[in-house]
Amino acid sequence: MEKNKDNVNNNNEASKASVGSKMVKGATVLAVAGIICKLLGAVFRIPLTNLIGAEGMSYYGVAYPVYSFFLILATAGLPVAISRMVSARIAVGDYRNAHRTYKVSLKLMLILGAISFSICFFGADLIASAQGNPGAAWSLRALAPAILIAPVVSSYRGYYQGQQDMMPTGVSQVFEQFIRVAVGLTLSFMLAKKSLEYAAAGATFGASAGLLMALVVLSIMYARKRIRRTALINASQTENEPTKALLKELVAIAIPITIGSAIMPFMMMIDSAIIMNRLQATGWSLAMSKTLYGLISGYTDPLIAMPGVFIDAMTISLMPAVTAAFTIANKEELKKTIRTGIKTMMVIAYPCAVGLIVLARPILYMLYPTKIDEAEMAVSNLQILSLTIITLSAMRTFSSALQGVGKMVLPVANLFIGALAKIVVSYVLVGIPALNINGAAIGSITAYLVAAILNYRALKKYSGVELGLRSAFTRPLGASAIMGAATFLLYKLLHHFMGYSAVTVLISIIAAVTLYFVLIFTTGTVTEEEALLLPKGDLIVKTAKKLRLIKQ
Repeated sequence: MEKNKDNVNNNNEASKASVGSKMVKGATVLAVAGIICKLLGAVFRIPLTNLIGAEGMSYYGVAYPVYSFFLILATAGLPVAISRMVSARIAVGDYRNAHRTYKVSLKLMLILGAISFSICFFGADLIASAQGNPGAAWSLRALAPAILIAPVVSSYRGYYQGQQDMMPTGVSQVFEQFIRVAVGLTLSFMLAKKSLEYAAAGATFGASAGLLMALVVLSIMYARKRIRRTALINASQTENEPTKALLKELVAIAIPITIGSAIMPFMMMIDSAIIMNRLQATGWSLAMSKTLYGLISGYTDPLIAMPGVFIDAMTISLMPAVTAAFTIANKEELKKTIRTGIKTMMVIAYPCAVGLIVLARPILYMLYPTKIDEAEMAVSNLQILSLTIITLSAMRTFSSALQGVGKMVLPVANLFIGALAKIVVSYVLVGIPALNINGAAIGSITAYLVAAILNYRALKKYSGVELGLRSAFTRPLGASAIMGAATFLLYKLLHHFMGYSAVTVLISIIAAVTLYFVLIFTTGTVTEEEALLLPKGDLIVKTAKKLRLIKQ
């Protein structure tokens, strides 16, 4: 890509605005949207699980990893490639080819989407049977139409993310989730009278309806910015890059990212087959195997996914921010951006994991009052799986930063190694009756931990900056441990005097959040300067000063 000298100079002036600051602002937008989406998701999952139970959720749980695998094949690599290529070009003022990148990629994405849709829809019976749960075929067919729409939606989002404009992504995600919940719940309640299989399929069809709404919203936002977009393109002092060159770069970036993104869903599909088949091979009946597997997809996964809001927000914002700093060779900004990303992630990930561990039982009882027996069975699985919040956060943050500095293949290779470890650990431990599905949870922890360690070593080597991340891991851990112990004791005290109720759970959660807020400042986990870089940092610092946690 040719770089006009004047554009580079102008861009260097523009780069005085902190890339790290833009990253955090973008992460804030996505985090807020993600929280709204997760709340809507809870509105969806909780009544659905109470309606169809663990067996019904087993159909949903088998279909969703398969759907995710094909969705990733169609949408994972190219949107990230678009984001990276757009970010690199905008960093040097080349808005013309930034826009051409988006336009050229769209046709390729539609082809991938059509192929994935055909396999998922027409091969639903074969895939569901291979997973040991033939009843999931209807859920697969209901999800397949979403893959036709998702590529276009993802191309819009990748284009805007490359500009570090996260608002279109956030707004469209909220609309998508709202329609998904409304349509999915309505259909599931209507079809529950016929069978659990149809009810699960009705719930999964909401994903297709939601993506259609997201496409409408993004199309409107794209059209409204036409004048400004045209002005920037016309002002670009660059020539059109050849379509062939753009396609070559897109594919070179997208293929390793797609492979890497597809590894875990693919391994989840294998994991699903391992769990169902290993449980039955070690003495569990088919009905009980469905129930045990349904505990993961219906009870623990939704709770573990809640902190995923922050993981997704930070990793999506981190990659273009790292790319921008790396492109203009600003090592100080690159170091600051990476450190801010991992510090923010760990400050959030540790307390989420610890909170779920100490309050696992009361939270499950509160959310699933009509399925107490199954909720009790899910307690240990939730406690173990909570540790993946920490290992997954680290793995994805390092992976995103590696992609930002141009190392596309390394995260793929490292994740593949982690996934192999997961298969081995899951196969062995699920076969132990005393562990059963908890063996799969331990396998997930192992996979992310292995990949995270390998990614960290690679990032330290290839970023060219000193990461110095020890305090990012140890200090949040200490503050979270104190919070966890205090929260556990508080809940026990409240339970002794007030008995079990949603009120005691909510009081304990509020107390935990409040205590952690105090601890991150009093223990030096977060400084005033670091707090200002966090989402809504000015408000955080203002509140901390009012409470005299930070000196005026």
